[in-house]
Amino acid sequence: MEITTNVDESLAKIAISGKLTVATSPELEKAIQQLPETVSNIDIDLADLEYISSAGLRVLVTAQKLTVSRDGQLRLLHPAQDVFEVFEMTGLSEVITIVRA
Repeated sequence: MEITTNVDESLAKIAISGKLTVATSPELEKAIQQLPETVSNIDIDLADLEYISSAGLRVLVTAQKLTVSRDGQLRLLHPAQDVFEVFEMTGLSEVITIVRA
Protein backbone atom coordinates (compact mmCIF):
# COMPACT_ATOMS: atom_id res chain seq x y z
CA MET A 1 0.00 0.00 0.00
CA GLU A 2 1.16 3.52 -0.74
CA ILE A 3 0.02 6.66 1.07
CA THR A 4 0.53 10.23 -0.11
CA THR A 5 -0.31 13.10 2.24
CA ASN A 6 -0.60 16.82 1.49
CA VAL A 7 -1.62 19.39 4.08
CA ASP A 8 -2.94 22.85 3.24
CA GLU A 9 -3.93 24.75 6.39
CA SER A 10 -7.04 23.00 7.76
CA LEU A 11 -7.34 20.40 4.95
CA ALA A 12 -5.33 17.22 4.62
CA LYS A 13 -5.50 15.30 1.36
CA ILE A 14 -4.50 11.65 1.60
CA ALA A 15 -4.31 9.28 -1.36
CA ILE A 16 -4.21 5.53 -0.80
CA SER A 17 -3.32 2.88 -3.37
CA GLY A 18 -3.22 -0.88 -3.01
CA LYS A 19 -4.92 -2.84 -0.24
CA LEU A 20 -5.94 -1.54 3.18
CA THR A 21 -5.70 -4.63 5.39
CA VAL A 22 -4.86 -5.56 8.95
CA ALA A 23 -1.19 -5.50 7.90
CA THR A 24 -1.27 -2.08 6.22
CA SER A 25 -3.89 -0.16 8.21
CA PRO A 26 -1.34 0.91 10.88
CA GLU A 27 0.42 2.94 8.17
CA LEU A 28 -2.74 4.94 7.47
CA GLU A 29 -3.46 5.28 11.17
CA LYS A 30 0.04 6.68 11.71
CA ALA A 31 -0.34 9.13 8.79
CA ILE A 32 -3.59 10.43 10.28
CA GLN A 33 -2.17 10.67 13.79
CA GLN A 34 0.76 12.73 12.48
CA LEU A 35 -1.48 15.40 10.93
CA PRO A 36 -1.10 18.83 12.52
CA GLU A 37 -3.74 19.87 15.06
CA THR A 38 -4.77 22.64 12.66
CA VAL A 39 -6.24 20.02 10.31
CA SER A 40 -9.98 19.70 10.78
CA ASN A 41 -10.94 18.34 7.35
CA ILE A 42 -9.57 15.21 5.72
CA ASP A 43 -10.13 14.10 2.13
CA ILE A 44 -9.04 10.53 1.46
CA ASP A 45 -8.77 9.59 -2.21
CA LEU A 46 -9.69 5.93 -2.62
CA ALA A 47 -9.58 5.82 -6.44
CA ASP A 48 -6.60 3.44 -6.41
CA LEU A 49 -7.69 1.39 -3.38
CA GLU A 50 -8.29 -2.21 -4.44
CA TYR A 51 -9.51 -3.70 -1.17
CA ILE A 52 -10.47 -2.64 2.37
CA SER A 53 -10.73 -4.91 5.41
CA SER A 54 -12.48 -4.33 8.72
CA ALA A 55 -9.16 -3.05 10.11
CA GLY A 56 -9.11 -0.40 7.40
CA LEU A 57 -12.70 0.53 8.18
CA ARG A 58 -11.77 0.98 11.84
CA VAL A 59 -9.04 3.48 10.88
CA LEU A 60 -11.52 5.46 8.76
CA VAL A 61 -14.06 5.53 11.59
CA THR A 62 -11.33 6.83 13.88
CA ALA A 63 -10.51 9.52 11.30
CA GLN A 64 -14.21 10.43 11.16
CA LYS A 65 -14.29 10.85 14.94
CA LEU A 66 -11.15 13.00 14.80
CA THR A 67 -12.60 15.38 12.22
CA VAL A 68 -15.91 15.67 14.09
CA SER A 69 -14.03 16.50 17.30
CA ARG A 70 -12.31 19.32 15.39
CA ASP A 71 -15.58 20.60 13.87
CA GLY A 72 -14.51 19.33 10.47
CA GLN A 73 -15.42 16.61 8.02
CA LEU A 74 -13.98 13.41 6.58
CA ARG A 75 -14.67 12.81 2.89
CA LEU A 76 -13.87 9.60 1.06
CA LEU A 77 -13.31 10.29 -2.63
CA HIS A 78 -13.81 8.10 -5.71
CA PRO A 79 -13.99 4.57 -4.25
CA ALA A 80 -14.21 1.71 -6.73
CA GLN A 81 -17.56 -0.10 -6.80
CA ASP A 82 -16.24 -3.07 -4.78
CA VAL A 83 -14.88 -0.77 -2.08
CA PHE A 84 -18.05 1.34 -2.05
CA GLU A 85 -20.14 -1.80 -1.53
CA VAL A 86 -18.21 -2.50 1.69
CA PHE A 87 -19.23 0.94 2.99
CA GLU A 88 -22.83 0.27 2.01
CA MET A 89 -22.94 -3.20 3.63
CA THR A 90 -21.53 -1.89 6.90
CA GLY A 91 -23.75 1.20 6.98
CA LEU A 92 -20.75 3.53 6.95
CA SER A 93 -22.01 5.15 3.76
CA GLU A 94 -24.70 6.71 5.97
CA VAL A 95 -22.15 8.08 8.45
CA ILE A 96 -19.17 9.13 6.33
CA THR A 97 -19.41 11.44 3.33
CA ILE A 98 -18.51 9.52 0.18
CA VAL A 99 -17.98 11.36 -3.11
CA ARG A 100 -18.26 8.94 -6.00
CA ALA A 101 -18.08 11.22 -9.06
